[in-house]
Amino acid sequence: MGTVSDLDDQVDEEIERANRRVADTERRVADHLARGGPVFGRASSADGAVTVVTPPGASPTEIRIEPGALRMGPDALADEIVRVAARAARDAGARLHRSLGQVVDPGTAQGLAELGFQPGPDEPGPQRWSR
Repeated sequence: MGTVSDLDDQVDEEIERANRRVADTERRVADHLARGGPVFGRASSADGAVTVVTPPGASPTEIRIEPGALRMGPDALADEIVRVAARAARDAGARLHRSLGQVVDPGTAQGLAELGFQPGPDEPGPQRWSR
């Protein structure tokens, strides 16, 4: 049976190993995003009168409203903007998941999904993990 000191050494080794994995994942993600640029989601209303662009997990960076959309009235237009923004946010999350799924392990990809960055409706999730 090992001593408390042996157990402490094993725990320290596991913590160091986990720290290295986190640092390695962080580096891969940063390199991947630096090569591919920022991730944005985009959605438009069915008639194209409202378009929203947003990064994952953040407020929209662009909301475009065509002049014809103003005929909807303020409440209907506000509702439409909220609906389109929600679709753009889902698109941004799916794009982030798809992009990072290429460079993170399946557990990290699952963590993205648990945070709300779900794969797109036609995607089962990350299928590969590259270093």
